[in-house]
Amino acid sequence: MLLDGDEWRRRFAEIKQEAWRLETLPQYLVPQEAEQFAAFRDDRPITPYTASSYTDRVSRQRAEGKRNGRVHVVTQPLSDYLRFEFTRFYTVHVRAGDDIRILDVTNRPNPLEGAQDFWLFDRTEVVLMNYEADGTQINREVFEGDVSPFIEYQRIAMAESVPFEEYVNGGHRA
Repeated sequence: MLLDGDEWRRRFAEIKQEAWRLETLPQYLVPQEAEQFAAFRDDRPITPYTASSYTDRVSRQRAEGKRNGRVHVVTQPLSDYLRFEFTRFYTVHVRAGDDIRILDVTNRPNPLEGAQDFWLFDRTEVVLMNYEADGTQINREVFEGDVSPFIEYQRIAMAESVPFEEYVNGGHRA
């Protein structure tokens, strides 16, 4: 089953314990970010980002004892998009309560080689995030099989990564 619109948003609104994501790409081409990303790449001023419906939801859910998190697999040097994402979004998202971690595989084997992007909801449902090679999203697809491999991907990602703020302050494992 492909997800979009209200069905997609409902997954986040109705988590009981956790929404967690694995990000594996160096770039995501998101139409709503195109103008700001172009300005960032051209070293032009960009509109400050301080909050959104995403940060509001994460903050509210954190206060309710629910978790939102992700691990992003990266290599050095960081792509322009990752530098943009780190600068523009990740710091604000961490402040809202998003547990963002970085798995730098620059000088070591990738323990998640071959894993694709996905969201794991309450450790019971997986939504595969399907992308073109350039980071353009194709679709979101509910995974219809056993979720235990994805729970193992999450375990590995968490064990092998460091918190975002530690990573950007020089404490990364590479």
